[in-house]
Amino acid sequence: MTAILGISAYYHDSAAALLMDGKIVAAAQEERFTRKKHDHRFPQHAIDYCLAEAGIAPGDLDYVGFYDKPLLKFERLLETYLGFCPRGFSSFLKAMPIWVREKLHLPRLIRKGLSKEYGRQIVFPEHHESHAASAFFPSPFQEAAILTLDGVGEWATASFGLGRGNRIELTHELRFPHSLGLLYSAFTYYTGFRVNSGEYKLMGLAPYGEPKYIDLIKEHLIDLKADGSFRMDQSYFNYCQGLTMTSRKFDRLFGRPPRKPETDPGQMDMDIAASIQKVTEEIVLKAAEHVHAETGVDNLVLAGGVALNCVGNGRLLREGPFENIWIQPAAGDAGGALGVALLIWHQLLGKPRTGTGADVQSGTLLGPKFS
Repeated sequence: MTAILGISAYYHDSAAALLMDGKIVAAAQEERFTRKKHDHRFPQHAIDYCLAEAGIAPGDLDYVGFYDKPLLKFERLLETYLGFCPRGFSSFLKAMPIWVREKLHLPRLIRKGLSKEYGRQIVFPEHHESHAASAFFPSPFQEAAILTLDGVGEWATASFGLGRGNRIELTHELRFPHSLGLLYSAFTYYTGFRVNSGEYKLMGLAPYGEPKYIDLIKEHLIDLKADGSFRMDQSYFNYCQGLTMTSRKFDRLFGRPPRKPETDPGQMDMDIAASIQKVTEEIVLKAAEHVHAETGVDNLVLAGGVALNCVGNGRLLREGPFENIWIQPAAGDAGGALGVALLIWHQLLGKPRTGTGADVQSGTLLGPKFS
């Protein structure tokens, strides 16, 4: 039996997933054990659960994978801070301690989390490869276009490519700082919700408003192309160099500062939510149309945090060019743990896919259960 452990950690939604001969035996988010929503810490409890569920010890593992490349992400962080220097020094001081203490020493931390019993290879694919693997390999399709959309991985913020059989290939990407996930998170912040956890509240607020700010967003904040790619005017944002998502120029554009958290949202917040939701849907539709034209296949699989926007997904299903769509239920970073494990099994080891056409994720009921 070949045992493969996948891990995601340190940004948000830490998780672990375990495969035995390619079958998903267990997967869980750390938050389910610590009761801290979106827990980003090393997923020790989730790892221990997965190993216990499989009935194996850390030394029995054949492969361990981490869902992105920390050193490449660190390079992006340093280049961004240097590009905005001396602005962003306070953000730099806040970010560096955890990198120096933990993130730059991931192999050591992973081995420690496995009781120092695992001495084999640790695999580090790129972030969007893990997303893509989590989207395609559990899907019912033997061939499908792959579209990943999120905040940011190492440098990529979106990617697309093709999955066929037991192989995936990503051919195009959009790069930081231009990001649909970060654009949506900027409006999450501006309307008073917590970034990386309150985006669903912004989506839920949208039906109560009118999309009266669409033209303002498209005229000032983004330059949207026909293929769904876009560039953001960074003078309106602050996430590259600061501790906030939006800048004072953003405030002046909309005529007020960000809503204070825990205060009641007003009609303007509802209208802003409706506007950015419509813009997001337009970007996703344009991207999907381009991907369909480029790949020529009628199946689409989605992952990345933006793929959790179920309102946009519904519109994509109704109005988009694809006949069939499959979305990774754990589309955010948690699903990256499953993605890297599947990537090792199929892409690295060359193992064929079995069970397509059925629900290979067991209804995603992969965590702790109760009688």
